[in-house]
Amino acid sequence: MRNLTVIGAGVMGRGIAYVGAFAGFQVYVHDISEEALDRAESEIKREMEKSVQKGYLSQQQMEEALQRILYTTNLEEAAREADLVIEAVLEVMDIKIDVFKKLDQICPPHTVLATNTSTMSPTEIAAQTSRPDKCIAMHFFNPPHKMKLIELVRGLDTSDKTVAFAKHAAEQMGKETVEVNEFPGFVTSRMNCLIGNEAMYMLMEGVASAEDIDKAIKLGLNHPMGPLELADLVGLDTRLRNMEYLYQTLGEKYRPCPLLIKYVKAGRLGRKSGRGFYNYEE
Repeated sequence: MRNLTVIGAGVMGRGIAYVGAFAGFQVYVHDISEEALDRAESEIKREMEKSVQKGYLSQQQMEEALQRILYTTNLEEAAREADLVIEAVLEVMDIKIDVFKKLDQICPPHTVLATNTSTMSPTEIAAQTSRPDKCIAMHFFNPPHKMKLIELVRGLDTSDKTVAFAKHAAEQMGKETVEVNEFPGFVTSRMNCLIGNEAMYMLMEGVASAEDIDKAIKLGLNHPMGPLELADLVGLDTRLRNMEYLYQTLGEKYRPCPLLIKYVKAGRLGRKSGRGFYNYEE
């Protein structure tokens, strides 16, 4: 494992690129948007500078890691020598399938294709390629450079060799892994969406304020973040797409809270828009 390609320069993509570069991989970050790539480059540098200031990285480590990351809008350039590709695009099945089809044509035969999906079927994605045995879900958590876990989710045809390769790559990035057999929502998203959705219903019903709901969960249940804070961090549009998929596949208990739908329609998407359940514009 030497060459890592990350598809998508959003929050998760740039976080995965950060982790890969720090682990010593040569990293390509691909996005169709030059603006997204520019933003990713500046955000990765900013996060690394913060880590240097806090003593987690040395200046030399930062400079070496930054030199290992390349940015491009050319998919063939990004993926033609990859050992591992991690797709981190929108949680929309058609987009993911389109990316995997293109990667299947570009990548060498040995390349493992991974999706960072938090809910969707790696089996369905892999079935559109000629290498379903080399496809897997590697579900990172936000922010990837701080969160220790990666869920490794087997599709129907994922080989033991591919799982072992993905686990080794995760260990090289300093991560812990759990192995999950595919089912909608895997382990963490299935639980997290349920807790977050219930918190949204409680807020909508006037049970308590957002601040007090989050405080109760943090101090009473020992969660590091409250469910509404976490939803804002993930992005309420992303959370809604996850909920809609789980509602479609797992049934009524995952019906998205009307308040979540209303906030997304209003453009209140959480931290990235400046306002969600909390106001970040201040």
